[in-house]
Amino acid sequence: MKLSVIQYDITWEQIELNLNYLEALLKPLSGSTDLIILPEMFTTGFTMNVSCCAEEPFGQTYKWMKKMASDGNYGVCGSYIVKDNGKFYNRWSFVSSDRYINYDKRHLFSMGKEDTFFTHGNDRVVFEYKGFKILPSVCYDLRFPVWLRNTGDYDILINSANWPESRSNIWNALLKARAIENQCFVAASNRIGNDENKIVYQGESMIINPHGEIIASGLNHNESVISAEISKEQIISYRKKYPFLKDADSFTIS
Repeated sequence: MKLSVIQYDITWEQIELNLNYLEALLKPLSGSTDLIILPEMFTTGFTMNVSCCAEEPFGQTYKWMKKMASDGNYGVCGSYIVKDNGKFYNRWSFVSSDRYINYDKRHLFSMGKEDTFFTHGNDRVVFEYKGFKILPSVCYDLRFPVWLRNTGDYDILINSANWPESRSNIWNALLKARAIENQCFVAASNRIGNDENKIVYQGESMIINPHGEIIASGLNHNESVISAEISKEQIISYRKKYPFLKDADSFTIS
């Protein structure tokens, strides 16, 4: 399967502008990739202004994702702000021509007051696409390895992020650690540019193999579209040769 990870400078709280910009950016990928991975809150930036930017579950962004997936013959995923049954969610969505998968961010960034405005998700979601089992996560989730622990139930960990440059060393360390400890591919999309809170984002989007090796990476502070072919056979053979997962501790998540 071919993964394509996008990093770009999100225009603050301008949904239609961001969608139009992305549509042009993704046009060359039509028919040439299997899965496009976008950053966290890819239509607005990491804003707490839910009154401005929340959409209905099947609103503008969903319709755009559906059209892009159908026209481009790929799956597309990333998170955006959704109002559902009176509550606001930082909702990661995967959309293809015939499927729709949701994951609501579990770990809300309390230091940024995300937990004040949003409701956290309770469900760990794994789904299958083109023969690969995928576990979605959003930004801050990356710090919580129990939530992301692979019990042999997934092959790819996806992380959509707005991760600041001031903690880029942690971003790099955690992404590699999650790949190594879970013997999986990791595909992470992070934005670039500055937001309205003067936070700087470096990008450093990447695709990592189960050995913890970076096989594709975006240029720091530059718009990038990075792609890599990944193999299910590589995961199977690596786990067979080094069956570390069978020795992992058991956890119960409450």
